[in-house]
Amino acid sequence: MAAIATTDKNEERRKRVFLGTLPSDFLRINATSQQQQEAADQQAAIALQQQMVGIPYAYNSTGKLSITVGSAKLAKNYGVTRMDPYVRLRVGLCVYETHTDPNGGKNPRWNKVIQCLLPQGVNMIYLEIFDECSFKMDELIAWARIPIPTAVMNGETREDWFLLSGKQGDDLEGSINLVLSYSTSGPVVMVPNGIRPTPYNPVSVYTTPPPAAPEPPVPQISEKEIKQIEDMFPNMDKEVIKSVYEANRGNKDGTVNSLLQMSE
Repeated sequence: MAAIATTDKNEERRKRVFLGTLPSDFLRINATSQQQQEAADQQAAIALQQQMVGIPYAYNSTGKLSITVGSAKLAKNYGVTRMDPYVRLRVGLCVYETHTDPNGGKNPRWNKVIQCLLPQGVNMIYLEIFDECSFKMDELIAWARIPIPTAVMNGETREDWFLLSGKQGDDLEGSINLVLSYSTSGPVVMVPNGIRPTPYNPVSVYTTPPPAAPEPPVPQISEKEIKQIEDMFPNMDKEVIKSVYEANRGNKDGTVNSLLQMSE
């Protein structure tokens, strides 16, 4: 009997050596690809915002904004071959990108759904379309500042074509199709790492919003330093550069590092 037990132990040891350690998600049902993408987008946005500010930053968001980037009708194909366009969005201080549509040319399609937290006081979406280049910096094709419609903030889903500006002139670079929707599911609070947030209690609902904490004064922006940073990032929107500069409290080195991370 002792010999049989020893043989069984040796066999079990050989199986463990052959198979190795089982992964932590063995036999676990994986989330759908859309759920994984939404979670990755949210974590990337939170990480980017904390990096850009440089300190643990917390705010109450008003809810979740869903942006579906459908397709675009561009006025011109810049370059010898068909363009490879992608879209970059900024909501508040968070930046999101779609995938590239290879050979999309003047009629690219993305059908990319972006879920983002909407900070208090933010009512504008900044949008840019780039042509992805292999041997030079990606070229900025078109851009737009899109106000979030009041109907969307009231719970409606709105689909529309928005005019684009670019080399052809204001509102003359074509248009882009977006689907916007907004939902609230209780306050969403970003907190520094290591601090456990208080669970949201759906029974306790504010009838009026709590008083907002006074905001620190916005630093004076030096046009000379802004111009220097703009020369370093010629494809970056001027409003984005100013927002990052203000978020870094006038720190030029911190602003450059944040913009480099955004470009990557």
